[in-house]
Amino acid sequence: MARRYDCTDVVDRKHGLREAASAVRRGDLVVLPTDTVYGVGADAFSTSAVGALLEAKGRGRGMPSPVLVGSPNTLHGLVTDFSEQAWELVDAFWPGALTIVARHQPSLTWDLGETRGTVAVRMPLHPVALELLKDFGPMAVSSANLTGHPAPQDCDAAQQMLGDAIAVYLDGGPTPDTVPSSIIDVTRPVPRLLRAGAVSEEELRKVVPDLEISH
Repeated sequence: MARRYDCTDVVDRKHGLREAASAVRRGDLVVLPTDTVYGVGADAFSTSAVGALLEAKGRGRGMPSPVLVGSPNTLHGLVTDFSEQAWELVDAFWPGALTIVARHQPSLTWDLGETRGTVAVRMPLHPVALELLKDFGPMAVSSANLTGHPAPQDCDAAQQMLGDAIAVYLDGGPTPDTVPSSIIDVTRPVPRLLRAGAVSEEELRKVVPDLEISH
């Protein structure tokens, strides 16, 4: 039976965050608010948990899960060949709605799907998400919807779609933004914008003037 906690209440939020962290450590799934839409999260280093996340969404391995982190410093253990321009993007837009696709450390024993040696990583600008990530560590987090359905902006919509596939729901109220994160690929000599989103091309060009656009 899924448990739900009102994170606008100080006491409920404390209990909810503790229960969510425990659930993720057990390999269960949790739903959490972010600065874009609600996400469903799992232990990024648990193959079975990530598999359960993809199954709950009805999503194949060809669409691997992004990873959310609670601090830019976490990147040092996750990615490699991270350019100076990539760090400048982190400095400019994290925490916030910019997802960065980078080469992951070859030593990492995780299975996020068919990533071809890369990971899409983001630090969200939401206090509940950040508190959970700082407690637990990196989490595989994808939008909390069934594949093909709109990404949810509130906990009710997420729960209606995912039901008891989730152990803990953290209800932080409506999300502050309806636009998904922008996605930029820094595995190339020149960063490439893969998806335009909450961070505009104009803003990105202030940091990366020669930004390429994927067509």
